[in-house]
Amino acid sequence: MKKETGKQVAKTYNKSISGDLIGDIRRLIEIARHNVAVTVNAGLTILYWQIGDRIRQDILKEKRAEYGEEIISTLSIQLTVEYGKGFSRRNLFNMIRFAEVFSDKKIVHALSAQLTWTHFREIIYLDDSLQRDFYAEMCRIERWNTRTLKSKIQSMLYERTAVSKKPEKLIKQEIAALRQEDTLTPDLVFRDPYFLDFLGLKDTFSEKDLESSILREMESFILEL
Repeated sequence: MKKETGKQVAKTYNKSISGDLIGDIRRLIEIARHNVAVTVNAGLTILYWQIGDRIRQDILKEKRAEYGEEIISTLSIQLTVEYGKGFSRRNLFNMIRFAEVFSDKKIVHALSAQLTWTHFREIIYLDDSLQRDFYAEMCRIERWNTRTLKSKIQSMLYERTAVSKKPEKLIKQEIAALRQEDTLTPDLVFRDPYFLDFLGLKDTFSEKDLESSILREMESFILEL
């Protein structure tokens, strides 16, 4: 008697498997894959921050540039042999910069659930700390991929928002609200402050307020026509 192959067996029993069952199992697998990927990414990001912070402490302790160059080159050679290309000299410098500009570990923990190491590499070399915080938080809220993030930075999104024209203290307050409460203010969203005046929106807004304001102005415009 000819033995059935795995594919033939699967084909035979496939008719008896309900679509709901296979669909549910597939969803469970995909959710598990996603959760594992998120966990691994967050762990890797925190690891890189810790490495950067540890190296930075040594370099700052000595306060000698040549010492820093030497220790990083030596570390890179040793770590690359043991753990691979992720610990190149350039990437170690990225880790140091990461720990330097995102000095609050709690913030890094919060961001690591949504931002990958590639996201952070796009952000950490921005000169303005407010820019860095803006792009990191917007990336977290809007779930931008790295290509979108890079495009937003290149198009100078931050510079074109109304919030960037405010005093530094007020910008920090709005970014803090975004970080703590996921509250998007009109100035963080809209590029033109005159548009806010047109809609009659001030300081904070809800999606319902925005929708109502736009519909109200559209109605007025149509009636005038």
